[in-house]
Amino acid sequence: MPRHFSDAEYADRQTRAVRAISDAGYDALLIFSPESQYWLCGYDTFGFAMFQCMVLTSSGTLHLLTRAPDYRQALFTSTLTEDQVHVWKDVEGVNPTDNLLRLLSRLEVKTSNIAAEINTAGLPHYYGKMLETALPVLQDGSSILPPLRRVKSEAEIACIRKAAALSDDALDAALQTAKAGAFEGDILANMQGAVFKGGGEYAGNEFILGSGDGALMCRSYAGKRSLSHQDQMTLEWSGSYMRYHAAMMRTVVIGTPNDTQIRMHAAAAEALEACENAIRPGAPMGDVFDAHAKVFDAHGLHHARLNACGYGMGAVFQPIWVEFPMFYEGNPLKMQANQAFFLHMILMDSDANLAMCYGHTVLCTETGVERLSRYSLDLLVR
Repeated sequence: MPRHFSDAEYADRQTRAVRAISDAGYDALLIFSPESQYWLCGYDTFGFAMFQCMVLTSSGTLHLLTRAPDYRQALFTSTLTEDQVHVWKDVEGVNPTDNLLRLLSRLEVKTSNIAAEINTAGLPHYYGKMLETALPVLQDGSSILPPLRRVKSEAEIACIRKAAALSDDALDAALQTAKAGAFEGDILANMQGAVFKGGGEYAGNEFILGSGDGALMCRSYAGKRSLSHQDQMTLEWSGSYMRYHAAMMRTVVIGTPNDTQIRMHAAAAEALEACENAIRPGAPMGDVFDAHAKVFDAHGLHHARLNACGYGMGAVFQPIWVEFPMFYEGNPLKMQANQAFFLHMILMDSDANLAMCYGHTVLCTETGVERLSRYSLDLLVR
């Protein structure tokens, strides 16, 4: 059967997860986050759009409640066996939490002392209300597993390195296509194709491409245009390999860059290097934001910067590839070796109607930071 990682690695993850649940004082954790489910046993699906729940008890028992389409998916992608996967039936008026209560009873789990991951896209509000009714004393256990996932194993780091290589390949494809008259759809197709050809898959959110006025957007939007002879194009994308991400960001100048764009690029490159220098084990994440803000403010660009400058990278699912928390002002969370981070230096100057955004993924090491992209910070002009 296919496995994303070795049985030994999954066993170690589950042992640490059980210890964390026990240390938190709970008899079980109801796991709704697709990232947690994937990390624990390799279960890989977009079926979290419907109700599905993984139950991990403080004694180490692991079970999954899901729908019929994901029964074989669980057996194919994860370490779960047939007796660990349970199906609730689609029928008018069904309440899947009834099946969950029956499963908890079979597992002899006290419903008065359990927690659930509720801060996740894997638990839509509709089903969350059902869960609250079925388990009125349920506690919030959203913070139990994320700290375990933040520090990456060597096998996970290998996946992130591969994702970073795919991100570089995607930029290669974009730059080969980007020129006056090029259609945005062709650029996106070539970028995504490069990821697929390299053995990757769809990322946790859409590749973002905006040109002209749209270069100042941080989100994708409907509609595509062709590049003008004098234009700007902002790209934000990520290679994804076995769900692990390594995002990048670049603004490409089509034609001749003006003086303002050259100054904005110099500030973005300086800020990115300052952020890299601020990443070290034991330092608070807020230091990285401060480094970014200090550079941009010194360049007179406070009005064009954002209130965050990056976040963690890891194995994530739709709708976004963010592994929280983010680099924002005052964040006290200490960084650790073997964490991966996406640093994005975003300048969106509405007054000048110009963008300049540079970013890539780095690895926090015992001695500082390792840049995972092979691309320099030179201004990209086509």
